[in-house]
Amino acid sequence: MKANLDPLGIAERESPEQLDPAYHGFTESDLTRPLNVEASNEITGIGRYSDMVNSQNMTLQDIIAMLEANYCNDITFQYAHVENAEARSWMRAEIEAPQPKRTKDEVLSIVEQLAKSDKLENFYKKKFSNKKRFGLEGTDSLIPGLKAMIDEAARSGVEDFVIGMPHRGRLNVMGNIVNKPVEQTIKEFQEEYTDDWSMSGDVKYHLGASCDLQVGDQNVHISLLPNPSHLETVNTVVLGKARCKLRLKDDKEGHTVLPIIMHGDAAFAGQGVTYETLQISRCEGYHTGGAIHVIVNNQIGFTTNPSQGRCTRHSSDLGKAFGVPIISVNADNIFEVDRAFRIALKYRQKFKTEVIVDLIGYRKNGHNEQDQPRTTQPLMYKKIDKQQPALQKFIGEVASSGVCTSEELSAVVQTVEDNLNSAFERSKDYTPPAPGWLKSSWEGLLPPWEDAKPMNTGVESEKLDVVAAALANQPENFKLERALQKVVNDKRKSLEAKKGIDWGTAEALAVGTLLMEGVHCRMSGQDVERGTFSHRHAIWHDQDSGEKYMPLNNISEEQTQFFSLKNSPLSEYGVLGFELGYSWETPNQLVMWEAQFGDFMNGAQVMIDQYISSGEAKWYRMSGLVMLLPHGYQGMGPEHSSCRIERFLQSSDEDAQLIVSDPEKQLQLCNWQVVNPTTPANYFHLLRRQVCRDYRKPLVVPSTKALLRHPKAVSDMEEFGADRTFLPVIAEAFDDELAEDEDINRLVFCSGKIYYELLEGRRKEELDDVAIVRIEQLSPFPFDLVADALKRYPNAEAIWSQEEPKNMGAWTHVNERITSAAKQLAGQDVSPEYVGRVSMAAPSEGSHTAHTNEQARIINTTLGLV
Repeated sequence: MKANLDPLGIAERESPEQLDPAYHGFTESDLTRPLNVEASNEITGIGRYSDMVNSQNMTLQDIIAMLEANYCNDITFQYAHVENAEARSWMRAEIEAPQPKRTKDEVLSIVEQLAKSDKLENFYKKKFSNKKRFGLEGTDSLIPGLKAMIDEAARSGVEDFVIGMPHRGRLNVMGNIVNKPVEQTIKEFQEEYTDDWSMSGDVKYHLGASCDLQVGDQNVHISLLPNPSHLETVNTVVLGKARCKLRLKDDKEGHTVLPIIMHGDAAFAGQGVTYETLQISRCEGYHTGGAIHVIVNNQIGFTTNPSQGRCTRHSSDLGKAFGVPIISVNADNIFEVDRAFRIALKYRQKFKTEVIVDLIGYRKNGHNEQDQPRTTQPLMYKKIDKQQPALQKFIGEVASSGVCTSEELSAVVQTVEDNLNSAFERSKDYTPPAPGWLKSSWEGLLPPWEDAKPMNTGVESEKLDVVAAALANQPENFKLERALQKVVNDKRKSLEAKKGIDWGTAEALAVGTLLMEGVHCRMSGQDVERGTFSHRHAIWHDQDSGEKYMPLNNISEEQTQFFSLKNSPLSEYGVLGFELGYSWETPNQLVMWEAQFGDFMNGAQVMIDQYISSGEAKWYRMSGLVMLLPHGYQGMGPEHSSCRIERFLQSSDEDAQLIVSDPEKQLQLCNWQVVNPTTPANYFHLLRRQVCRDYRKPLVVPSTKALLRHPKAVSDMEEFGADRTFLPVIAEAFDDELAEDEDINRLVFCSGKIYYELLEGRRKEELDDVAIVRIEQLSPFPFDLVADALKRYPNAEAIWSQEEPKNMGAWTHVNERITSAAKQLAGQDVSPEYVGRVSMAAPSEGSHTAHTNEQARIINTTLGLV
């Protein structure tokens, strides 16, 4: 006997020619057969042979019948690949256990949920027939399945649900699971839903929603995260947000927060971030107690057949690589769907690991409601055209069982329809609520239309001294590796002298002072504990015992917050999404992600484009996430030179000709900040600025590699003091080396480590007519401070000098902005001259010799030596 998982009878087909039901051992009657109901007409949920299981007198025929009923019908279980023997035994016992009979109230409740799913789709279809909605028809049972799982989870102690899903079925889930008012969605269909301050927003089937519910005696919160058309992008964002919730609840096991991630079958099999999601799910620092993954399987990817979209038999097969149990269920068997979701929840809560539910149905329409699927899948849609909707089928089967009368079932369905019609009438006078910018822990922060005040980022000397003492405090008999011991000794000397503070120490001072102020700090990425360039060494390892020690978590007894520093799997896309989700949960934290090399961030480009650059504009979501992207031209070739600053600057939403008079307001209105600091002190203030102000913005830091140990790139402790702050522009620092301001012939603007090379070149040639000004904050652009420099040197020729090729780096961003600053604020007609590499396809040369020669040319040309 074969499993009947597919309502169409074509599950796991190999090609369109294999659509003949007989190919899978089914007959035409299998397509329309009633669900299995006991001969007694008593509905039990599975109800097949359940009374025999505990019998001591089972015949072989009884045993075979029981096994076929449990393993070879509308639900199947794959769990032999699970390594945990206890988990396998538990799953077997759960599958074979007698199923309790359903009460009338329970059956009517399931009917109501299925009716809500079905009728909402038909309601939108009738009212907005020419609109895309990416409906759920064909997998309607997702709604009663989710409802059953949430109810079961609430009874087991879950307080928070974090949900991620693609656009298919999102409107239904928002309306029936997350309780988004239908009136609001109607307004969105009518495009009468406006925002607060001319932001872009997004289409309704990408938006998020949240609600508070009472499930039995438990108050629960449900969050559905926004997600673009990159279908699997939201996966690790869900995990990150769930992980932060668990930290705030001090739940180390994952009992009170449940991540639920839904997938299309083609996307689950085809998108690499699905693998990254499962890979990080059980890693230290990323574990959430296991997500429940639901594959809403409509057996087609856009127009692509499964045989073209994957090489595995099942779309869920990736789960086998990670020992994840897989429950596959026919979407038209509503009771088995209910059972599948409940078993998945019980397993997750007991073993705190992932579960996959493969809900196998079909897609009633094309990719969207205006798409004609018969063009490419004619045979499949001949079968779909004959399918009876799940609600009609289920009502007929329940009515024939005698558990409920036809009148009772009709009354439930009619109530659902009446509620939808009432919502439509109410929508005519409905005023949509303002976007939920700042709810829960975000209350008190300011949206862009409210004016924020500048915040101090400096720290009083007493607090700095306490943190400094901890950074160099080596426990007694703790043996460090020889090179690290020298690093720690040198650090101790500089901290005691309060001079020569390097990059890694400045970062630690920023984190340590925030920890003392009650701000949680987290950093993750590949090799962040040591630092790719051996500059951080935030965790020490005893060379004899292997014991670990983190100075930042041992600052003082009053320290209540901890520094969560986690080496990540070798992933950019997934891990960056995790940290973004983590940053979304609460503003009272500093969340940092560091790329091993800045170039590697392009592996996470989707996350950067869809969430970090535009998340506030599209979804009204603030984030203070920091992206540290090691960057700098040192002759290491194209793959280890550039973090592609130009991509971030091109995505800046600042107008090059519109100058905002208030620098703080300018920061508040931008979509993110791109800052290339050149001193440890400026880096210190930059990190603290992320959490000291009363709003949040993502921060991109091309954290230069060359300055980590540069003898000139150091700061004195006084630069971190209470009267100091971040400097968007650092003016000429060595006036005693230069002629009078009126005699300066060349005013060089630059950003990053090239400043030190220019300074060295100027001193070598003993030039006194070249002033060098560092633009630390590239976006939003410091128009006022650039104008001050232009006014200070009225007779100088303005030059922009960079290491990157002309079509990369900051040139195309700063060119027009320098001109705007000169014209509007300095009253000058200035067009800066470009000096740098010529336009290139790759970010740099591959030859170290070629790099050295080109670097020398740039320096000499900038200084006017050639």
